[in-house]
Amino acid sequence: MVVYEVNVDVDIGIRGQYLHWLQAHVAEILALPGFTGADVFEVLDDADTDVLHICMQYRLVDEPALDAYLRDHAPRLRAEGLARFGDRMRARRRVMRPLRDYR
Repeated sequence: MVVYEVNVDVDIGIRGQYLHWLQAHVAEILALPGFTGADVFEVLDDADTDVLHICMQYRLVDEPALDAYLRDHAPRLRAEGLARFGDRMRARRRVMRPLRDYR
């Protein structure tokens, strides 16, 4: 398993519009091959009231599935978000996998 995490900062003025779009966006991603689930969180540890902080953690079966997503789908999906929201949202991404030697 691998976790693909996307952290997004959204201007509070487009909160409702962004969250409405996000539901369909996450559903579209989960319909792609290799994705097994997702969790979407509001990040509470930042006191900035002008920005909505969201953390999405997508679970995939393995790294080749993530590689296929990044190659075949991510450029289009990222471009759609940028075209819709421009500089009113900013995203950071990272990839994680379970630490197998930890118990």
